[in-house]
Amino acid sequence: MKRFFNKKYILTFFSIGFLFLAVSFKNDFFEIAKQIEIFTATFKTVNQNYVDETNPGELMNVAIKNMLAELDPYTVFFNEQDVLKFKINNTGEYTGIGAMVQRKEGRVFLKEIYKGFPADKAGLKAGDEITQIGDINLKEYKEDASQLLQGVKNTKVNITFERQGKKETTSIILDEVEVKAVPFYSLLPDNTGYIVLSKFTEKSSSETKSALLDLKQKGATKIILDLRGNPGGLLHEAVNICNLFVPRDEIIVTTKSKSEKHNNTYKTKNEPIDTEIPLAVIINDRSASASEIVSGALQDLDRAVVVGNRSFGKGLVQRPLNLSYGTQVKVTISRYYTPSGRCIQALDYAHKDKNGKAVKIDKNNFNAFKTKGGRAVYDGGGVLPDLIVEETKTSTIADALLKNDAVFDFATTLYYKTPNQTGIPSISDADFNAFKTFIKQEKYSLDSETGKALKTLLEKAKKEKIDDSIVNEYKQLQIALEKSQDQEVSKYKTEFVKLLQEELITRYQYKEGLYEFYTQKDIEISKAKTVLNTPSQYNAILKK
Repeated sequence: MKRFFNKKYILTFFSIGFLFLAVSFKNDFFEIAKQIEIFTATFKTVNQNYVDETNPGELMNVAIKNMLAELDPYTVFFNEQDVLKFKINNTGEYTGIGAMVQRKEGRVFLKEIYKGFPADKAGLKAGDEITQIGDINLKEYKEDASQLLQGVKNTKVNITFERQGKKETTSIILDEVEVKAVPFYSLLPDNTGYIVLSKFTEKSSSETKSALLDLKQKGATKIILDLRGNPGGLLHEAVNICNLFVPRDEIIVTTKSKSEKHNNTYKTKNEPIDTEIPLAVIINDRSASASEIVSGALQDLDRAVVVGNRSFGKGLVQRPLNLSYGTQVKVTISRYYTPSGRCIQALDYAHKDKNGKAVKIDKNNFNAFKTKGGRAVYDGGGVLPDLIVEETKTSTIADALLKNDAVFDFATTLYYKTPNQTGIPSISDADFNAFKTFIKQEKYSLDSETGKALKTLLEKAKKEKIDDSIVNEYKQLQIALEKSQDQEVSKYKTEFVKLLQEELITRYQYKEGLYEFYTQKDIEISKAKTVLNTPSQYNAILKK
């Protein structure tokens, strides 16, 4: 009788549960259908009745992108052109000119030239402003200009550009371009193999494996994997790269979602290359996503010493989902968790401040987890290195001047003073003083909170028509602020000299030359080499 009642209650419980789920699903479905109907009616009514001609495609594009912006910056809509770019990012291959193109304030610039590809062969340089492609004047062109520089192999493209105030023309023959995931690797003098992994594409693990095998064959007895500035990419490639150094069937990352189908555990599937070779991983504040999976997993498994500065803190997983007419939506489907169980997401997009910005998770709310060997690691704010290199942290003012291209633009000016220079360029005191003058004259924003507040104050004063009465005080505050900012730039002179030198090395010797320079002069590589060459320190960090 007791068993009968138990079964009866159990059946009743599950029946109620399924009924609740059915009602919940029905309510969700009704709400979605209702909102779609409202949106469709609004869209149709506005397009039919608005006083001027509308562009339905453009309106819809803006509507969708603004809707998704309320969620997080990674959930985005891709039109047909965006889908093509997304595929290129994942493969690293396309047919084009072999250059990084940037649109800034309605103008199109070449940000970086890739060695040996069409743009390089045509003599184009970083800093060139592209003003016309074929018959299209880019000053009047509002679409993505980089699409005009891609197409069928061997297509001839005529380009007009401006360099240092002078207009020039050239022709470029489009060719296949492959941007390698591992752009550089080298055996250092102390038998340390150094591998740069710049992105996680479909070939990342195979390129890393090839570099690792080659370095071992050449005598490497220690390995440095450099993930600085790596924004991430394909999750399964992160798992495969970890697999080079850890055994088969090891959990690397777990994803968790409200949807059961997105809950997955990713384990290594192959036999490793080397589970014993001493390993150091270098990260910085621009190492994100898949870079954090690799560094976080190898840290949790006590397989590598992580060197550098705290990573970006992106613990969210996206997946592209196909829509109609060749479009896609890339959706944040889950959070990922490293082997210890931590999620390193730094920003909470479910909670935003009064300005609509996601709230950063407070350090006091970080949770402790344990690595395989019992070391304490924490969630909530990126991967914290085992060995922090304080002297390479970027200052707020340097971040601002990098973001608005002040360093890039001044490096262009310096380059054309001695365009044929050989060897490692140096930055003199006169060059640095010229840089300070340059950022004042060109009025580069330093993005300081005081500067923003002062600008807002003047704007409000103009609206309230009281700006005339405070103009003198405002000018005095502006002068004081400029003086303070000048002192701030001087305070971080060493950092700016380093940034300018690195930018110039890239102009003269491409990225390959910069990586070669790093192997000789970089502080974080030096720290990584030291810990790898000191077994007692390496073992003490990993508690072996």
